[in-house]
Amino acid sequence: MTKRGYHHGNLRQALVEAALALIAERGPQGFSLSEAAKQADVTPAAVYRHFAGRDELLAEVARQGYEIFAALMEYAFDEGKPSALAAFEATGRAYLAFARKYPGHYVAMFESGLSPQAWPELAPVATKARDVLERAAAGLSGHLPPDRRPPPSMVSAHVWAMSHGVVELYMRGAAKSPFAPEDLLEAGIGIYLRGLGLLPPDK
Repeated sequence: MTKRGYHHGNLRQALVEAALALIAERGPQGFSLSEAAKQADVTPAAVYRHFAGRDELLAEVARQGYEIFAALMEYAFDEGKPSALAAFEATGRAYLAFARKYPGHYVAMFESGLSPQAWPELAPVATKARDVLERAAAGLSGHLPPDRRPPPSMVSAHVWAMSHGVVELYMRGAAKSPFAPEDLLEAGIGIYLRGLGLLPPDK
């Protein structure tokens, strides 16, 4: 493992980078704060000026991950363009793209055991990402009478769970599929939305 070190006093970010390297090698619970210090090439005492423990360091990794994730989701949604369905499907693909490009952040966010509700700095950024998907879900039901519209929070939660399952089984897990993860997710979203009556008949 190559030590990253830090420059110009940016120790806090150097420790985040060290944690990401250790997560990739050992998982989110497979290292100590002193090992993160060693990876960053600083003394353990210096680390405690920034983080009280490993979970606090993991929370910062997750916070940065949620910021990136929310930005990707917002970009994919693009205010519902070119259509509500296309924007909604784009957010699902953005989920897969994030998991593929930022695996260390993804693990810290979803597999470290840290609850956003337990970490004040995590809750707002996690909510920002979820809100994008809920806005995308709300756009799909505009053609239905109000009393027949499913709650956007329910639709977004189901699609979030579907996206997570595709990542865990077919991108990070051992399961094999003859179809690309993006194709699996798009087909699953289509079946789900048709079942709810959210897709117009001619789609």
